[in-house]
Amino acid sequence: MSEFPLIWLLALQLIFIFLNAIFASAEIAVITINDNKLEQMARNGNIRAVRLKKLTENSSDFLATIQIGITLVNLLSSAVATENFSSRLVNVLSSIGIAIPEAVLSIVSLFVITLLLTYFTVVLGELVPKQIALRNPEKIALFLSGLVYVISKIFTPVVRLFSASTTGIVRLFGMNIGEEDNENTEEEIRLMLDIGAQNGQILPDEENMIQNIFEFDDISIEKIMTHRTAVVFLWMSDTDEEWEKTIRYGNHSIYPVCRESTDNIIGILYTKDYFRVEDRSKEYLRREVIKPVSYVLETVSADVLFRNMKQKKDRFAVVIDEFGGTSGIITMNDLLKQIVGEFNDNILLSKDAIDIKSLNQGAWQVSGNASTEKVAAQIGLNLPIDKYDTMNDLYCSVKDHNQNNEDRIVLFKEYGFIMKNIQLIDDKLDQAVIVKID
Repeated sequence: MSEFPLIWLLALQLIFIFLNAIFASAEIAVITINDNKLEQMARNGNIRAVRLKKLTENSSDFLATIQIGITLVNLLSSAVATENFSSRLVNVLSSIGIAIPEAVLSIVSLFVITLLLTYFTVVLGELVPKQIALRNPEKIALFLSGLVYVISKIFTPVVRLFSASTTGIVRLFGMNIGEEDNENTEEEIRLMLDIGAQNGQILPDEENMIQNIFEFDDISIEKIMTHRTAVVFLWMSDTDEEWEKTIRYGNHSIYPVCRESTDNIIGILYTKDYFRVEDRSKEYLRREVIKPVSYVLETVSADVLFRNMKQKKDRFAVVIDEFGGTSGIITMNDLLKQIVGEFNDNILLSKDAIDIKSLNQGAWQVSGNASTEKVAAQIGLNLPIDKYDTMNDLYCSVKDHNQNNEDRIVLFKEYGFIMKNIQLIDDKLDQAVIVKID
């Protein structure tokens, strides 16, 4: 029987290696592709993504298809190489006069052919395509989805037989295929976080924030609350003047209101609400302004309270012990600090949590974000509070008409004051001194 030309045999081996490379790259690409991204592409109407999603819905069938393809290609490659290259190599060795029995030469040639075939198959048919697939899983998986899908349909009877056999054997070990644990445990995520931080892919602040989130549910609010001995209360037994003094010169946006003892908190008063009304008597405030208070046990975890406060849109809660007594208070800021770390509370407080500092008789230092309403109430000015929310707004409304204020003085004659020692940041009022005029 005549032998096939050597060039045809080599071309056939290259085809086998190429097919092996296709199956190997398809396997790695599909395994490593982002499932969420694949789902999104399928929802957006990507035909290849839809086909690939169907193909991978049953992982055992997909893996069986790939394995059948690889095994079949390798068997054919080995058969062709053994049948054709081994005899040719024996003839070559015999022709050059090597005095070795032909049976031994056959074994040696078979060994050499196997080594060469293994080398090229592993390098060109496995390692290289898998490395390419690892770097471009999405493109490779989508590109090969059609071919693998057709092959899976052709091999469906064989695949079903192999899958059923695999499932049965796996069940003998007490496991069920398809019941994979796809959820990363906290330890795995922390490990990935540490690796990302070491590689510089995650910033230290980001790492700390994520670590704090994991620890959030382990913290009881008792550990982060403000103890009642450090809380400023408003007492129903105090006079209206005492309330005004506490609120006007305090630096808090919320005050708990008590009757007789700190264990009897009847509500909370927001500073902005206090300065918004004309009647600031305790009785009126109690009826119309003071809001109900939320209570929470000191043993509740921080994450539970955070979800509850977010759902109810609360900023403040009274912490009570097991007997119903007041342990302290906790704010949304206290909870956020456990995640993002320390920050200036004034960032999250309302505009009314401002700095109005009395300098001397008739002069005050105010910040640019100071509420015109509170400034008017505290200093005794008739400001256009309905038109301008902050002192910066008021300043910006007139600065263009006062370009000759090299000495940083602006006259607000109609409102009865002078603004001097003006300090600007990015052309906005940071702080200034207000002096009343007659």
